[in-house]
Amino acid sequence: MPLGKGVKIIAHVSNDIGGWGKGFVLALSRRWPEPEAAYRAWHRDRARNDFGLGAAQFVQVGPYTWVANLIGQRGTRTGSKGVPVRYEAIDTALGRLADKALELEASVHMPRIGCGLAGGKWSCVEPLITDRLIRRGIAVTVYDHGD
Repeated sequence: MPLGKGVKIIAHVSNDIGGWGKGFVLALSRRWPEPEAAYRAWHRDRARNDFGLGAAQFVQVGPYTWVANLIGQRGTRTGSKGVPVRYEAIDTALGRLADKALELEASVHMPRIGCGLAGGKWSCVEPLITDRLIRRGIAVTVYDHGD
């Protein structure tokens, strides 16, 4: 559970192919089954919704706790087109996260999104968080987890 009082949104980055099962999401699923179930349904029904790069889904898991599924990576593997992370998609999704955080008067809590299995660089992601969230007055806590 994130620290502090008030409404909290736990944000993480997911892929655009419906995969859930490695990295930070395992800890989420152990604590709350709802974010994974919502993400899988969102992907399954993608022909009729906004699922895709840059999208954000918000799942309430407690009276003051939400999880934000942010679609910020293309696939799950590094290949000829580089690492899975897509900074533009993370930027767009962070804008949606900011809107929701302001609506809920929530703080945002996250690991170093896009920098684990997605293969991104924190030096590229951190300025997006500053621009989209911190400059709008949203309290953000980034948690460093050991491997």
